[in-house]
Amino acid sequence: MSQSDPGAQLRISEIFFSIQGETRRIGLPTVFIRLTGCPLRCTYCDTSYAFSGGENMGISEILGRVAEYAPRYVCVTGGEPLAQKNCLLLLGALCDAGYEVSLETGGALDIGAVDARVMRVMDIKTPASGEVEKNRWGNLALLTPHDEIKFVLCDESDYRWAREIMSQHRLAEKCEVTFSPAQGSLDATQLAEWILRDRLAVRMQVQLHKVLWPNEAGR
Repeated sequence: MSQSDPGAQLRISEIFFSIQGETRRIGLPTVFIRLTGCPLRCTYCDTSYAFSGGENMGISEILGRVAEYAPRYVCVTGGEPLAQKNCLLLLGALCDAGYEVSLETGGALDIGAVDARVMRVMDIKTPASGEVEKNRWGNLALLTPHDEIKFVLCDESDYRWAREIMSQHRLAEKCEVTFSPAQGSLDATQLAEWILRDRLAVRMQVQLHKVLWPNEAGR
């Protein structure tokens, strides 16, 4: 169990209720807590508005906002949530409150202290993301079957690179792996054909929320 400080503050970009568009929980009604700030600048980032701004909120206030939606699932995202040290307290408090909690992290920061009850969804940044050098490879040893790995792919070179990383680190044996096309950069059907051709043990995924609400940033 966590030892959460209900008065601990975090910088929050937004809290909203929507359909989970990614991960094994795709399609499920979910409350999203988007934290402000990110140390990365990926070429395909679609939430750059969360790099700054937002408002300071205490954990008890955040829990109150979440409870208004009476959800089962809560996703803590960003930006990069782990860039705020009190994110760890928030994750524990959400688990203590009985929610099924997931964390979306860019993989550049240590995930080792994240509450074991949280499903960690960790990006591995590809060359075309512009942030491949920021990958914290030590995180791979911390992943369990409860977690997920995500590659966002911009082109065929990214695909080949991700395929090699999967083989080199035996990622499919650690947890579920998702390949997603970067919107506007890689055709989803093309990616699906490569996956089938190479018989990769990955989940092919498009962002459902962008299909449902194509003109609403961040939703």
